[in-house]
Amino acid sequence: MAKLIEITGKALSGEWGKDDETGNGVPVLRTTNFTNEGIIDYNSVVTRTITKKNIGEKFLRKGDIIIEKSGGSDKFPVGRVVYFDGDDNTYLFNNFTGLLRVKEPKMWYPRYVFYSLFANYKRGGTRMFENKTTGLHNLKTDDYVSRYEVTEIDMIEQVSVCDKLDKLYEIINERKQQLELLDELVKARFVEMFGDARKNPNKYDTVSFIDIVEYMGDIGSNGANKVVVDHLDMKDKEDYAMMVRFTNFTKNDFTDDVKYVSKEAYDFFKKSQIFGGELIICKIGSAGQNYVMPYLNRPVSLGLNQIMVRIKDNILMPYLYQYLHTDYGEFLISGCINGAVTKTITKTELKKIPVMLPPMELQREFVAFVEQVDKSKVSLYYKNRKGGFPPLLFIYSVTTIINLSDY
Repeated sequence: MAKLIEITGKALSGEWGKDDETGNGVPVLRTTNFTNEGIIDYNSVVTRTITKKNIGEKFLRKGDIIIEKSGGSDKFPVGRVVYFDGDDNTYLFNNFTGLLRVKEPKMWYPRYVFYSLFANYKRGGTRMFENKTTGLHNLKTDDYVSRYEVTEIDMIEQVSVCDKLDKLYEIINERKQQLELLDELVKARFVEMFGDARKNPNKYDTVSFIDIVEYMGDIGSNGANKVVVDHLDMKDKEDYAMMVRFTNFTKNDFTDDVKYVSKEAYDFFKKSQIFGGELIICKIGSAGQNYVMPYLNRPVSLGLNQIMVRIKDNILMPYLYQYLHTDYGEFLISGCINGAVTKTITKTELKKIPVMLPPMELQREFVAFVEQVDKSKVSLYYKNRKGGFPPLLFIYSVTTIINLSDY
């Protein structure tokens, strides 16, 4: 093992300068340009006027690693890293980040060092180097760089490992693009079958949202606020039922960062028990965003700040979901949202949304198409792999190189 500080030296501090009033400033990368995949997003790079002298060594070069020094949250630790692959001597990095540059690139392959730091972050390895001030999470950067160790392997192995991991990245991104294309195919099929939802060219019946609802409720439907709070025993440790939160939907993750409730709480919150197939709508913050609840084969209870909708048999959920995700459907939902700072949506407003209601045989035809597309999505996870597609295999241990020889 080798100490990171022996490989890169101390992290260089970033620059921020002043507002660029001339339009001739220097592009500066910020943590908003970080992605969770360790890739830099160049779409929102700002320019700044930097007047400080002797900063030549801080201009980024290919192979540099930028580390987040301030940011993070209670859920996501500070210490993300991205790998710089842009033009040399063009970009600087801001004061919430630091620069790690390999001193001996003939001994250490920069991308290998990056992958090691990336995997350590994903394992939560930076959490112990955090401190908090005024709500910000700060990385004790010098301490981290001094203590973190990188597995020593020869250069040929380093390059080989990175080639395999880069290939895995390519496969993942290719699958993501294919999944996005399949989603677009469903949208196109919807328009082909039913026309523009706003114009309703086929003159289908239009009903109010409440007319297709069998049940609409939230956690507050179980009683007065004080009673609900008294029975809410949400916990991190595995228990009888999962209490699903909106972050589970946005991440499409119902296994990690999950909350639980006891059987007593689950039974008390009878009006917000979830069985799969319900429409779940966010009430506060990302108000109006909605997902269909998957079938998890376990007891599940609705979490806070969400609305659950069960529908009548006059409409099919895949059709309704796609209708709400047309441009017109999203426009209708946005019209129900209130609040300038904190966005909110209520059941009362949702009930008024007009819903285009085609004949059931056409809905069934559309649902059959959606099901075929879903089968194609599933097959993508198993393509080019023995036993299943490994979407995030590299996250857990670059330093021990997990069984990549099979791929």
